[in-house]
Amino acid sequence: METKNIESLWTHLHWLNVLAQQGSYTAAAARLGVSKAAMSQRIAELERAAGVPLVRRTTRSVRLTEAGGRLVDDTRAPFEQIAHSFAGVRDLAGVPRGLLRVTAPVALARQQIVPRVADFLRANPQVRLALDLSDRLSALAVEGFDLAIRHAASVPDTHVAWRLCDTHSLLVASRSYLRRRPAPQSPQELSAHDCLHYPRAQEQPAWTLESTGGRRAVERVTVPVAGPFAANNSEALRDAALAGLGIALVPDFSAQAALQSGKLVHVLPDWRPVGAFAEQLYAIRPYATHVPRAVTVFVAWLREVLKDGFGA
Repeated sequence: METKNIESLWTHLHWLNVLAQQGSYTAAAARLGVSKAAMSQRIAELERAAGVPLVRRTTRSVRLTEAGGRLVDDTRAPFEQIAHSFAGVRDLAGVPRGLLRVTAPVALARQQIVPRVADFLRANPQVRLALDLSDRLSALAVEGFDLAIRHAASVPDTHVAWRLCDTHSLLVASRSYLRRRPAPQSPQELSAHDCLHYPRAQEQPAWTLESTGGRRAVERVTVPVAGPFAANNSEALRDAALAGLGIALVPDFSAQAALQSGKLVHVLPDWRPVGAFAEQLYAIRPYATHVPRAVTVFVAWLREVLKDGFGA
């Protein structure tokens, strides 16, 4: 094939790389902002030019052939370098711009980020923010996210992390529930209450608490709990507590507004739940030699708006 024809296929090769990352024509087309039909046509053109199949199609996903895998392996690093170089040149203008894809926990995003994000976007009119609300841990590079906001105990060595603030777990209940069932005075009394918990791997749910009320020695207690409702989302647990279903263990950012308004009450304030949720909030991204200006500006904004934490 003539060099001229090979050069005309650079875009096709890039789209093949995106297809390999995303695992389906639908997801790859969405990532590139093109139609699924256009995506399929480009890959078919590349296969005709190569003279061998590059993709194996199934009803649910696609897999690369040996030839397709070799092409992706050989071209991935150059395309990444091109992207980094172009982002660096574009940032010379000094103005944050472009699409910023961020994933964040549902409750944190809905209650702490979305209500404030208009200020950020007004201050940075050339930035477009795509916010993914999910409690699922994402593979950032594979799924195309520029940044993840997560409460975590540690960060992988392959990633860069900016600490945003501390976050703590709380036991909360509605006043209506506490009128029916007097508030526990010790962790052991939780066993007699309806406890709304985040389901974990263990069969029997249990909460661990440490004393914080000025005692001479820190005491740690683990108590088996049970209740009528469990959910893998802290906002759902908070709403169940607001409905009077029982005592919920949630992160402070999820309960902050309800505590400030008096709709929820802090239960066992002299005891701190441990091990349920991590106690630091981070902005995380895969390590790269160049960080887009839109990312650094957004992280700086997050650190400013969250610097005081979530104390009620």
